[in-house]
Amino acid sequence: MATTLIVPGLRNSGPTHWQTWFEAQLPDTRRVEQADWEVTCLSDWAARVREEIDAIGEAVWIVAHSFGCLASVTAAFVRPGQVLGALLVAPADPHRFGEPTALLEEKLAFPSLVVASSNDPWVKASAAEFWAGQWGSDYLNIGQAGHINVDSGHGPWPQGLALFEQLRKAAGA
Repeated sequence: MATTLIVPGLRNSGPTHWQTWFEAQLPDTRRVEQADWEVTCLSDWAARVREEIDAIGEAVWIVAHSFGCLASVTAAFVRPGQVLGALLVAPADPHRFGEPTALLEEKLAFPSLVVASSNDPWVKASAAEFWAGQWGSDYLNIGQAGHINVDSGHGPWPQGLALFEQLRKAAGA
């Protein structure tokens, strides 16, 4: 089984976040660590994701949240053969962080699923759906789920794990 790379967003995913729960549920996971969890810089964060992909040395699955989605997508554009698929949850709106969008406007070379919510305070569902379209990702709005984080009640998240397993099966894993 390939390594699953956990890519948190701003402020990292704490011990009760669903990404941390995923780490306990899935064998062979690694978490990307950022130099500064309080300051977002897409080029720096994407570089850290690329470094982890390169260090693993084989194709990986990506499970990303919020700004981690942008970092993962950016990294994956230059490492397309090294990513088997990606679950992109509550992707950050690059406009909100003052990040250029031109580098994000490509199709991903692997299966991906963007999961969003209709009441996410960090990204409008329409923006998440737009980015899913740009990336060639499947899109799923799970309703009133906030930012799909601990604050919105998403510690252990069996539905998310099931979505990840469906993505892996659909990709032939």
